[in-house]
Amino acid sequence: MKIGLISDTHGLLRPQAVAALQGCDHIIHAGDIGKPEILTALRQLAPLTVVYGNIDRDRDWAQHLRKVEIVKLKDFALLVTHERKDVPEPLPQGVQVVVTGHSHKPCIHKKDGVLYINPGSAGPRRFKLPISMGYVTCTAGKVSGQLIDLAPDTPVIA
Repeated sequence: MKIGLISDTHGLLRPQAVAALQGCDHIIHAGDIGKPEILTALRQLAPLTVVYGNIDRDRDWAQHLRKVEIVKLKDFALLVTHERKDVPEPLPQGVQVVVTGHSHKPCIHKKDGVLYINPGSAGPRRFKLPISMGYVTCTAGKVSGQLIDLAPDTPVIA
């Protein structure tokens, strides 16, 4: 099972992101969506789970979105929230993956057997940070994560 991770689109869904999400079994958007058309486009690719981000909070179209979602897929569960500070401690029983956004900094690490992944920002470039997204893959009960650069050949604009 392959889950596509995207965050911080800020109203921009890049063609590279759409291409990278093709074939995913599920997609997670970790907030700061920017406009509802992003969600419409992502839903055409795969089932979608979304949380709101700080820029979405007061928008009419995002009122039905939650701050934290737990996604149960086959043999594992993911917790999704926009900001790391909103991850509950201790984690709910059975959560093997935590997905966050907000910082625009892609990162991946394990802590106490749980995979923590921030896919970074797939939207407009901020500062010198990369344009990125990620995947979580579950094969034979083993969960792994991957970060990908959506614009490796694009010069960084300061």
